[in-house]
Order: sequence, then structure tokens, then C-alpha cells
Amino acid sequence: MKTDKKLENYQAKQALLEARGRRAKKDNKTFVLIAAAALVVALAGQLAYFSFGPGQQQEIATEDNDPATEVEPADSDETPISGEQLVPDVSVSEDRVWSGSMNLNASELTFDLFGDIAPQAVANFVTLAQANYFEDVSCHRLVTAGIFVLQCGDPSGDGTGGPGYNWGPIENAPQADLYEEGYLAMARRGGDDYSMGSQFFIVYADSTIPSDSVGGYTVFGKITSGLESVKTIAEAGTDSGASDGSPAEQVLISAVSVE
Repeated sequence: MKTDKKLENYQAKQALLEARGRRAKKDNKTFVLIAAAALVVALAGQLAYFSFGPGQQQEIATEDNDPATEVEPADSDETPISGEQLVPDVSVSEDRVWSGSMNLNASELTFDLFGDIAPQAVANFVTLAQANYFEDVSCHRLVTAGIFVLQCGDPSGDGTGGPGYNWGPIENAPQADLYEEGYLAMARRGGDDYSMGSQFFIVYADSTIPSDSVGGYTVFGKITSGLESVKTIAEAGTDSGASDGSPAEQVLISAVSVE
């Protein structure tokens, strides 16, 4: 599948970058083994995402994966590539505000990213964007009542996918659980503040999203222009007519740029 290929390529690239930092010279056999180790982690690291906010939480069944499982290194001086090692380094955020743009279908949204107050989330988003991870990835979930969000960033397109790693904790959750119009925030599983990956949501109207046992949701940026296109998507509703489901019109991210 195209989605699987995209994920495999991304994980292989990340694994090679990690490997170069540990040993400057590698033969071809080592490169293949490291890429294979990263693929194992990518497959084992796929975690289900629960719905967030008010209403029933939908649990997606997955295999019983053990995140502590290690891959036996081929050489004594090699260490396994773990999901934790694949998490982009927080220094990537550069402790500054980034600007960027995102194309949803034929519309462009511009945004700012808060690298100063949500450094891990911004480091993650910037790294994925620069690796073209989000290209041709859908916005798979629309909520039109109670909370007002469009959720994107899942390469599988059904709410279960991610980059093969997870990270936390929560950063920059708003006071009083109020998520302002235009906010970009990270999706996560209910009750798990270390379950963030690549999925994020765009708040297209002010929304109160209740915190759970571990807190709220990481706000890492804000849309600065183009939000009307998201509101138009919301006005068309979901494909089922329910207030929470897939958008009636398929929504694809065709490009993301950051600077």
C-alpha cells in the first residue's frame, strides 16, 4: 500500500540518521540491518487513537504490542533503534516561532508554530513536514457539534496511524480548556499523555475540550489565514450526516512548508 511505503521510507531515513550519529563508517550490510530494525519498530509502534472531547470514545483494536521489545543487534557495537530514539530532538524547534503553509485540497492555510512554548511538538511537526511526511495524507475526522475540529495527519486515513513512535508529555495546554479558533493542537489517546505522534487537529471555531486524567491537548500553533476553507469543509458535514465522522468531501494535505 502507498501509506505503508511512505511510513517505511520515513522510518528507514530516520534510522539511518540515528545510526550515522553513533558510528561514522558503516558497510552496506549494517545499513540494511539498521533499516530493517527501524521497520520492525514502525510496525510494532502503530497505536490506536481514541476520539477526544465529549461523547463516546471509540477504541480501535490493535495487536498487543510491547514497546519495550528490542531488536537483537547484529554487531556488538550496534544498539537497536527504538521508538524513543526516533522522536525528533527538541532542539529542532530552535526556541522560536516558525511560519509555514499547508495546502488542503485547493486552499492554502498559513500558520505560526510556537517553538518557544511547545518545543517538542514543533520539533516533531517541522521534522515530519521537512521529510514530506504529510503529503497526500488525509484529514480523516470532522466534528461539527460540541467541539469544532478537523483532525489530520494520519497516513492510514482512519485514525489509527502515526510515524512509528510516540512522545510526550503535554505542552502548552490552554487554561479553562478553551481552544481558540485557529489553534493547531496534537491529538492523543485518552488518558495517555505520551501517545502523541503525527495526528493533529485544527480548531475552526472556539471549542471547550475537557481535560482528562492527564490534562489537556498540546497547542503548538495557530492558523493565520485561510481558516475559511476549513469552515467550508465543516459546513458540508460528515459523510454519514453525524456530528462526528469523516468529512463528506475528501480532504487531502497536498503540501506543507515551514521556515
